[in-house]
This record gives sequence, C-alpha cells and structure tokens, in this order.
Amino acid sequence: MKSKQQRGWTVWLAAVALLCAPMFAMAEAGDIKCLKCHDETNKPGLHILQTPHGMIGDERTPFAKEGCASCHGASLDHADGDKDNRPAPDVTFREADASTGNAQCLTCHVGEQNTHWQGSAHQRENVACASCHSPHAASDPVLDKTMQAEVCVTCHVEQKSAMVKPFRHPIREGEMSCSGCHNPHGSTADAALAKTTVNQTCNMCHADKRGPFLWEHQPASEDCTICHSPHGSVHQAQLKQRGPWLCQTCHMANFHPSTAYSGTGLPGASRPSGAQQMLAKNCMNCHNQVHGSNHPSGARFTR
Repeated sequence: MKSKQQRGWTVWLAAVALLCAPMFAMAEAGDIKCLKCHDETNKPGLHILQTPHGMIGDERTPFAKEGCASCHGASLDHADGDKDNRPAPDVTFREADASTGNAQCLTCHVGEQNTHWQGSAHQRENVACASCHSPHAASDPVLDKTMQAEVCVTCHVEQKSAMVKPFRHPIREGEMSCSGCHNPHGSTADAALAKTTVNQTCNMCHADKRGPFLWEHQPASEDCTICHSPHGSVHQAQLKQRGPWLCQTCHMANFHPSTAYSGTGLPGASRPSGAQQMLAKNCMNCHNQVHGSNHPSGARFTR
C-alpha cells in the first residue's frame, strides 16, 4: 500500500505529464525535426532556445504555440523535401516585400515601442524586421548598446561618417545608443525622434539647457540643431561652424561692427582689434550664457 504522501506525488506527476504531453509531442514532431538540420553548424537555429522566442514553457512565446511554424509557417514542403533541393520555408523574413515577414512579427510585437510602425520611415522604405534584428541569436546585436550603432550605420552611412569626427556623442564607446534619441519603429516626430521635438529629446540628457529662462536665446529654445550637429562635427561642442562665424550667421550688425571676424585679428597680426572675438570661446568669452540666462541683467547673455 502506498502512503498518502506517495499517492499525492503520483497524482501530481500524472497531472504534470498530462499537461506537458502536447508540448513535448509538438516539439518532437516539429521543432526537433527542424533543429536536426538547423543545428549549430548549418544555418544555426539552436541558439533560439536561449532567447525569449524559444521559451517553450512560456505560453506567450512562439515555441509554446506552434514552435518554428509559429513564425515560419507550416513549411511542409521545406521540412519534407529533398535535402539537396528543398523549397524555402513559407516565411523566410527575407522576402522582397518586407511586409510578409513583418506581419508575422507584429502578431506579437504590437503596441508600446511599435505603436507608430505603420507609416514610419522604415516601414515606408520596405525595411524588414530581420534586417535589423537577429531573433535566433542568443544576444541580438541591435539590442546591445555597445553594438547597436554598427547595425544602424549599415544603412545610415552619412551618420556613420559623422560619428568618426572629433566632436561627437559617445556612441562608438557604447555610452549611448542610436535608440536613445530615435525610435526606429516610428514616432510622431521628425527623424523618428524619441520625444515630440528636437529640444525635448536633447533635454533628456542636457537638462541644464532646458529652461525656462528669464532671457531666452531664440535659436536655442527653438531647435538645438540650428547651431549643433548632433551626429558629429569638426568644431567644439558639435557646432555647425566655428565661432564667431556661427554667431554671425544671425548677428552681423547688432551692437558690434558689421565685420566678419576671420582670423586676421589674432595677437601678432597687423590688426589686433578682433582678438577678443577670436580667442578661446570667441563670442562666448563675453556671452557665456548663450543658451539662456536667469540673471536680471542677462539680456545679452553675459551673466
């Protein structure tokens, strides 16, 4: 005779076996068949078991539903075809029309970061999710802050060239990521910015420039990119031009002589009158609160 405790364990194990039987049967019939070919050497697939997609015990994941077929379709001809001449799976995620594979992804990945995918720049340009993401990889490079930029710049070559300039954000060092400022899945802002405006996006890090200020410098409060090149520049502080040329694109006659300060007024030259506008931070030698001032006498951003 079994004890009461032994009978309890028997019932518990039987219940677990009954609940898990369909899962194991599915894996044996489908996924293990796939993984016999797609092992660690031939178009590797085993690593998917180390990802959120491959968690059989989590009912929210593709593997818990129909395994590989959840994403790639039944693909019966592919699974049963001639090993040396078999057709492609029903969904390869490399189709000419990216919407075919993307629709599979969007069956699960909806809302939140993907709310504005429809109509986004990447969606309009027929970019496939699999062009950026590696769902079979144990660690998806585009989700790794230290590796993400290498994925983005395969297409964004202009930004790639800017990222090697001497004054830039520390993206190459892995201290920032492209998705820190942009939402690649779309947003309501230009350039798929993470926030509604350029300044709101910049102020996520540069909070000291946010304001509001008693005396506001209109370009600074309107759009940071009027003066700065966010992806990189050859000028300090990622300015678009060196000072005072940058300032003089707007300020040519206000309270100063209408003279374009070049480099001829430096000490030792024949005309030293422009030295104070050219040395060190040039215009900001005097107008050091260029982003705005809260000082009662800061109308000219000098304090």
